[in-house]
Amino acid sequence: MVSKALAAPRDSNLFRLILTDHREAAAAIACAILVLLGWQALNLGWVGAALFILTAAYVIGGFDSARDGVTTLLHDKELDVDLLMIVAALGAAGLGLWQQEYYLLVDGAVLILIFAISGALEDYAMQRTERSIEGLMGLTADTARRLTENHEQMVPITSLQIGDQILVKPGELVPTDGRVVEGASTLNQASITGESVPVEKTVGDEVFAGTLNGQGALRLTIHQPPESSLIQRVIQLVQQAQTEAPPSQQFIERFERGYAKVIVIAGIVLSTLPPLLLGWSWEETIYRALIFLVVASPCALMASIMPTLLSGIANGARRGILFKNGAQLEQIGRIRAIAFDKTGTLTTGNLQVVDAIATHSDSSQLWQVAAALESLSEHPIGEAIVQAARQQHLTWTTASNGQAEAGRGITADLDGQSAVVGKRAFVQTQVPEVPSHLIAQSQHWESEGKTVVWIAQSGQILGLIAVADIVRPAAAQAVAHLKQLGVEQVVMLTGDNPRTAHSIAEQVGVDQVYAELLPEDKVEVIRQLQQQYQAVAMVGDGINDAPALAQATVGIAMGAAGSDVALETADIVLMADRLERLEHAIRLGRRSQRVVKQNIVFALSFVVILLVLNFAGNMTLPFGVLGHEGSTVIVTLSGLRLLRG
Repeated sequence: MVSKALAAPRDSNLFRLILTDHREAAAAIACAILVLLGWQALNLGWVGAALFILTAAYVIGGFDSARDGVTTLLHDKELDVDLLMIVAALGAAGLGLWQQEYYLLVDGAVLILIFAISGALEDYAMQRTERSIEGLMGLTADTARRLTENHEQMVPITSLQIGDQILVKPGELVPTDGRVVEGASTLNQASITGESVPVEKTVGDEVFAGTLNGQGALRLTIHQPPESSLIQRVIQLVQQAQTEAPPSQQFIERFERGYAKVIVIAGIVLSTLPPLLLGWSWEETIYRALIFLVVASPCALMASIMPTLLSGIANGARRGILFKNGAQLEQIGRIRAIAFDKTGTLTTGNLQVVDAIATHSDSSQLWQVAAALESLSEHPIGEAIVQAARQQHLTWTTASNGQAEAGRGITADLDGQSAVVGKRAFVQTQVPEVPSHLIAQSQHWESEGKTVVWIAQSGQILGLIAVADIVRPAAAQAVAHLKQLGVEQVVMLTGDNPRTAHSIAEQVGVDQVYAELLPEDKVEVIRQLQQQYQAVAMVGDGINDAPALAQATVGIAMGAAGSDVALETADIVLMADRLERLEHAIRLGRRSQRVVKQNIVFALSFVVILLVLNFAGNMTLPFGVLGHEGSTVIVTLSGLRLLRG
């Protein structure tokens, strides 16, 4: 069928597109035309033609609703609003034929028509919320340029394996996740992180499928299967979010099933008792009972929640906030306390040189000795020092006879002289005298949570270098905004020592610090916070955060820096690692709650108003249908407000 579709003429494709993607809209349009023709035929006295045309309107406009209602009745043994609408329309038709008042058939056809139009509008609303998935899928390439012995070969993405190398030329989409092994360029990562500013990538950096390469060619090595790429995981999570009903929606669906039974029973009672007790005519009684079936159906109530939550999910996705399901969009708006992991969440997770002091006016010797010895190590502290020396465009000779003691330091020969870097106690074993002012400086830096590296050569101290995991630039502002939003408690959880933890906490502005925690300790702190504040969010990025993310009311993972375990466990993912997006997520959650409550109140109020008008005897079936379906459309469009702003 695919090959035939591809070979079909363009007009055929367009016709098929209308019949598939817009089938409900096409049915509604056809039904409207037939209703107008049938009504005109009655005006001209062509009763037979009118009956035929109106029957076609019933079939075309009501087929989907009748099929869905009958399927629910036969398979689930439940009544739903689709079946109630069809019963009401057929009842109007039957009453019209019985009384030979054929305009009642038009009333039933109008009911079918407005119900079809409402279904088409709701379908359009749902399609708008699904465009985020379609947009992501459009960013996934089908083929890649695999390099084999310096030859390019276009191959399907599915045939790539770990260890393969691929070439991404300027202006092309990155076909799958990989690491840069050659070249440098800027990549537009808006599809993944929501950031429109291009990001520089060079050797050693990771790039993501679906991102757009800039002016440079990149040679990548595949480090994970293409089906495990970040964008594929995002697509799966968004699809899951749109198919899973949140608790509020599940409650409404359970309510609908019981409510529909009550409406049917009440409809039977109302169609039989008034003639016996109130002296109504059977025609008037049945007509009012049919209107009752229409206006009492909970269509608007059913549309009060999911369009709103799906619109909120789409809104968040555009800003790099991935909600895994609608329940978490509801929950994030109720958060009263937030716990942050420190490393990689409030901080960047990357050690950097933040301070240095040399004993001589020329500090180049300090950096050359430190870089020469630390280049022998793969420790993150050593990497930070080497990187800082390179940024100063320094060069150094290669050290020999290097010996490292884990957790203490490194000794080596450099330019025929012995050299040592490491902790003060380790360096002092080879240095007879340590200046007191350097000891005082070291203690001061350590009190600020910095790691101090001592450097010495030929028995003399050359100076100190302080390394630290720096705070994210937006962390303090993000915490301040959360407090302004009314979050009552902001805490930090870390396995680091209390001195470093309190230093970071002071910079960020959190209310309370829990240090030296194991993963199970973080879970216990979350439980304690839940006992006090009920709804608690946890923000983290590492494997050790996964248990706490699972325990929290809402688990929030840092997408770019987060581990796979954290991403899978969390309920919400910040794709750009930007903490300031938390404020938008909470505002979006609170706004969704307000809109849902507004929709529910409006839907129930409108049902009551229509019921009163019906039993006051001042309502026709078309007016009841218009009011009922109009309220459904209004709450659906109300939910779509979350797509904006």
